[in-house]
Amino acid sequence: MNIKETHLKGCYVITPRVFKDERGYFLETFNQKTFSEATGIHTKFVQDNLSNSSKGVLRGLHFQKGTSAQAKLVQVLKGKVLDVCVDIRKDSPTFGQHFSIVLDPINKKQLYVPRGFAHGFVALENDTIFSYKCDNYYDKASESGIIYNDTTVKINWGIPEDEMIISEKDLDLETFENLFD
Repeated sequence: MNIKETHLKGCYVITPRVFKDERGYFLETFNQKTFSEATGIHTKFVQDNLSNSSKGVLRGLHFQKGTSAQAKLVQVLKGKVLDVCVDIRKDSPTFGQHFSIVLDPINKKQLYVPRGFAHGFVALENDTIFSYKCDNYYDKASESGIIYNDTTVKINWGIPEDEMIISEKDLDLETFENLFD
């Protein structure tokens, strides 16, 4: 497994070793020991989630505040997404910066998103199945987020805005400036 830190401290792209033969393939999706040795991060995942999305569905940018903050390990089991995370740690040198990556079952990459980040994705194909492990339980009272088209963060989602399908809840999220000024 290849674990490489992005330009955002604590945010890692994980590329598994894939063993293929005439039967198909095998890969290890996560190994705590290998991850901890490579990153110094000791995490314990307590909740797994799946979502299914049509092409154009944008979910995010979400995060939980305070002691309910979550680190996530995300991957795509079917379809394709543009996955995005934003550093919202006020004391970080990359505060307000984002990282994006295409995730799909062909490249089999995963993204480790640490606590203190907003996270979201847009489905680039129909019937996209997105999987994520969380190191903290969901807490509705602590949820928050940044509007997808924020002019400070300036994310290029890779599809035209008129093709995006966004929930009313996500359309009502705050701007980065209103959350952090």
